Amino acid sequence: MPVNRWKSTLPGLPILLFAGALAQAQQPQAADPTRNLTPVTDAMLRDPPAADWLMWRRTYNGWGYSPLDQINKDNVKNLQVAWTWSMVNGPTEATPIVHDGVIYIFNYSNKIQALNGATGDLIWEYKRDLPAKLVAENTNQLTKRNMAIYGDNLYVATSDAHVVALDAKTGKVVWDQTVADWTQGWRYSGGPFIANGTLVQGMTGCGNAAPGGCFITGHDVKTGAELWRVHTIAHPGDPNFDTWNGIPLDSRYGSSAWISGSYDPEQDLVFYGTGQPYPWIAEMNGLLPKKPGAKNNAAYTDSTLAIEPKTGKVRWYRQHLETDTWDLDYAYERMLIDLPVGGVTRKALVTTGKLGIIEAIDRTNGEWLWHKETVPQNVVASIDPKTGEKTINQASVPHIGQTTVNCPADPGGRGWPATAYSPKTGILYMPLNEYCSNTTPTPLDPGQAYTGGGRAIYARVAVPNSDGNVGRVEAIKLADRSQVWTVRTRAPQTGAVLPTAGGVVFGGAWDRWFRAYDDTTGKVLWETRLNNALNSFPITYSVNGKQYVAVVAGNGSSHAKALATLTPEIKNPDGGSVLWIFALPD
Repeated sequence: MPVNRWKSTLPGLPILLFAGALAQAQQPQAADPTRNLTPVTDAMLRDPPAADWLMWRRTYNGWGYSPLDQINKDNVKNLQVAWTWSMVNGPTEATPIVHDGVIYIFNYSNKIQALNGATGDLIWEYKRDLPAKLVAENTNQLTKRNMAIYGDNLYVATSDAHVVALDAKTGKVVWDQTVADWTQGWRYSGGPFIANGTLVQGMTGCGNAAPGGCFITGHDVKTGAELWRVHTIAHPGDPNFDTWNGIPLDSRYGSSAWISGSYDPEQDLVFYGTGQPYPWIAEMNGLLPKKPGAKNNAAYTDSTLAIEPKTGKVRWYRQHLETDTWDLDYAYERMLIDLPVGGVTRKALVTTGKLGIIEAIDRTNGEWLWHKETVPQNVVASIDPKTGEKTINQASVPHIGQTTVNCPADPGGRGWPATAYSPKTGILYMPLNEYCSNTTPTPLDPGQAYTGGGRAIYARVAVPNSDGNVGRVEAIKLADRSQVWTVRTRAPQTGAVLPTAGGVVFGGAWDRWFRAYDDTTGKVLWETRLNNALNSFPITYSVNGKQYVAVVAGNGSSHAKALATLTPEIKNPDGGSVLWIFALPD
């Protein structure tokens, strides 16, 4: 197996950082690349330059794929540290944004920095002045998964529930829009994206006993003014208001829009995923037992929403899991892929929720196309191949006063670290994990008011008859849903995956290994050990014709720490967040 020279000769982080700094010092000080920064246009977002990474999954279709091929199967074994950047200590789930040689990074506690993508030199930084109470009490809410860039501005969602536009050249505030009151529990985990000139942002924090659930907002990119608001729980006047088993609006909680969306310019439609009801256990949130004649599918939880970005009109929606009582969200990326189905090409939307079931629907109307199971699960007993209707295994349904075994557990067979699709291979690449949970509801005391939280204890355990491996990197060919390859790892997979035109797929895990796999065989072509766990979204970009791979490492994500209980022998530092940049030697 190829070995990276930094791994074999320089195992310590301080030495690694010194080596990166030494390599950087040998280069002449580069000119500020923001001097030549060009405005990002709608045309650029529809067809991004290969050298840039302009949005969360790089392209509107959500593929997370790069057409760069300078780093390839033959030379990736020579990949080495180009430079590193120490970030603010804390949970890190960031996706860097890159434009015209400038890399923008979101640090823990809302510090945004612009760096020279070739040298690592700091260009500017913006530090949000957050309320002390928010900083003290909301550790995992001070990280964000993505930002957006458009025109001359960088757009950021903040931990105090604002959306802010920063001048991309200077970091100065252009506008600052309050969207919700953070003291009521509102917050952001994902960031904004731009669709047809409108900034779209999903809200979370609705598990904190916020009546009426979460929402998605559209904003004027020039001023930040709110243009529309789509509620992710059916409100009065909505045709689906009566789908909550008779629960009044002020007792309906949840349906967070945790993750940024996708966009189909041809239809002018934004696609967003939503989360589960709160509290998680249906007997506590009122969805069970089902009342005679009532509907209890809880629109619009665990759904795909198709929204017009200019008006906020919901053109259609598709619910993927009714009466979610396990905390098994369907909030993750929506990939827009044209696929052969029944002898014809369909405009498909492909998504995978926590159950690890790949689901394809028609992105023009939400019609069911097909599904593919991956990890062991015992929640869904069967799926109707024509309608997509799921039959639930009643033995897996948690009930107050008992402990139930359900697979997977709450972090999901796949979590927020994103899957990715390569048009070169036609393969969906997936970071997955196998495990179950002994789930015990924690009911409220008589007369006790609900003030937030899931209200369940998940004792995470191995899948019965497991070989001890928790993590999996899976490759599924979407044309026929066949498994092309799978790599099993003891360590949970805690980072997103990145396929490139060079034929490599990058990904990382809880044990700090960052690897490059052959995209057609799964063979490990290169690996190096980072200072901390990978809890983020790796990207690749190019400056002056040289390709770089960027990834953030840093312990602290609640998702990763939940998975870590399955492998107690794997120890990571409590702190230490670093942006790593790799490249081939000159």
